[in-house]
Amino acid sequence: MKKPTRKKASAKRTPPPRPAKHAGAKHPRSQQNKASVTLDANGKLTFNHAMVYVKDVERGLTFYRDLLGFKLIEDFRYENKPVYARLRAPGGDGTIALHQTGPEASVLSEGVRLYFEVRELDDFCRNLQQKGFHITQLPRMMPWGWRHAYLNDPDGHEISLYWAGENRMKKTVMKAAQKAARA
Repeated sequence: MKKPTRKKASAKRTPPPRPAKHAGAKHPRSQQNKASVTLDANGKLTFNHAMVYVKDVERGLTFYRDLLGFKLIEDFRYENKPVYARLRAPGGDGTIALHQTGPEASVLSEGVRLYFEVRELDDFCRNLQQKGFHITQLPRMMPWGWRHAYLNDPDGHEISLYWAGENRMKKTVMKAAQKAARA
């Protein structure tokens, strides 16, 4: 059995990730838990990445890297085939990881949807269509003030491409949508 190998992307180098601070120092029980918690400079919890389980990492890379524009940070290979890959969004610091499942494992993830924000949503969707990709809902304004398009990745994971702009962090937008729904 061959040992898995790690391959780094040859594109732009990103600075190495900061070491995670572990919450275990104050809570002895936490030391028994193998999971680590990443904290920001002020000690607040931060979001690290979303793990997307896929049947074929190479096919996932073709979608997320080649079609959506994500940048490969690294991948791990077994018998020269990628079984794990970590990618960074083309804008910002958001990352996702693609992890290959076993042949009998399900990749269904009902109740989970990935959201990617893009200012030029309509142009981005037209570009995907020109490359032959099917969009399940073309861009349209939603009642809460965000413009959304919906599609599925090759494993059926739901994805929302959207533009919220200045409304992204406003609670008043959701209150207006709730009021409109009651009317």
